[in-house]
Amino acid sequence: MKRLTLGLAATLTALPAVVFANDAPADLIETGYILTTLLFLVGGFLVFWMAAGFAMLEAGLVRSKNVTMQLTKNMGLFGLACIFYYLLGYNLMYPGDGWSVDGVIGAFSITSLEPVGLAASDAALDYASTGSDFFFQLMFCAATASIVSGALAERIKLWPFLAFVIVLTAVIYPIQASWKWGGGFLDAAGFLDFAGSTVVHSVGGWAALAGAIILGPRIGKYTKDGRVVPFLGSNLPLATLGTFILWMGWFGFNGASQLAMGTVGDVTDISRIFANTNAAAAAGAIAALILTQLLYKKADLTMVLNGALAGLVAITAEPLTPSLTGATLIGAIGGVIVVFGVPLLDKFKIDDVVGAIPVHLFAGIWGTIAVVFTNGDASLGTQLYSIIVVGLFVFITSSVLWFILKMTVGIRVGEEEEITGLDVSELGMPAYDIVK
Repeated sequence: MKRLTLGLAATLTALPAVVFANDAPADLIETGYILTTLLFLVGGFLVFWMAAGFAMLEAGLVRSKNVTMQLTKNMGLFGLACIFYYLLGYNLMYPGDGWSVDGVIGAFSITSLEPVGLAASDAALDYASTGSDFFFQLMFCAATASIVSGALAERIKLWPFLAFVIVLTAVIYPIQASWKWGGGFLDAAGFLDFAGSTVVHSVGGWAALAGAIILGPRIGKYTKDGRVVPFLGSNLPLATLGTFILWMGWFGFNGASQLAMGTVGDVTDISRIFANTNAAAAAGAIAALILTQLLYKKADLTMVLNGALAGLVAITAEPLTPSLTGATLIGAIGGVIVVFGVPLLDKFKIDDVVGAIPVHLFAGIWGTIAVVFTNGDASLGTQLYSIIVVGLFVFITSSVLWFILKMTVGIRVGEEEEITGLDVSELGMPAYDIVK
């Protein structure tokens, strides 16, 4: 990323001075259009790479007998998100003046792009290309579905899960996102969520929570006498790699959410976002590392991995306005939330295989609230109201959808299939030569 930043600086320096002159507004607008489009493309590429991060993290944290299923689910959900966000989701999320219900439900139409070989004289260059914006926002939509995948691992059927993904990415996620990012009623109320602690992460968390409750825990996870039986992941090096991939992708997730790169101020703000994002992740990891050592007398790698991710989720609602110290504190609290959030779910016998709900829901709520500490435009009441509105909408719609799927096609594999492992029983394709 340093090379990219240096290269961009060199490019800006090399631009003719006339581009930035006050008497050349047309050239300035065209340059802003180009640079913002580039921002979306590079940011979208980085967020796309997060799909690999989710896949590796989940494959490493599930047991060996369920790895192929997790990888298959991640490939399937990403492909379906791409198709159905194009067919319906993008225009539901960004209806412009085409609201079906003003400020609440967007336009039911298929996304279209600019014509080939667009000339500057033929376009309104006040923002960025539709293709780049669509590509960038699509990656956020797919990330939301990935959150659900890990929480429900090791006992859910493939095709009912993918059916849920279709509705989530085509309807549920875009509608609630339109309320903030599409200029809907939450945006009008003053809700602030810079890159999606609520709009993306808590949405995935709420959908996962509804699914985990209706699906039920894995066989043997909770004993009759109240003990929690730990199920060890198949490949912790792979899970660690996945976490670092997600950490890297988050620079695009938060950085490109600046949504503009045509001025010195925009580029400076992006660099500040990068620094704060990194600080929060580091603090989340270290907080989890220290806390698990204090609580359990031994550091827990899986908690450290999720601590880093929780720090990233927490800073996502407002990565621009905090100082480095503020970002560090916000991220550290995210890491603490994970350490206490995982056993809290176990107390209620809610089985979340990879810790997605504490990371994305609990830390997402914290990050959305934390906006009020660094951004003077934020209102605590509005932030809480928006968290509740989005939470109720996503949890209720997801619960209804999970219940319908359960009552019709069924969402859980049989006991024998679960014990054998989904790789063999559902797919006939183990991930490793030796299956535990």
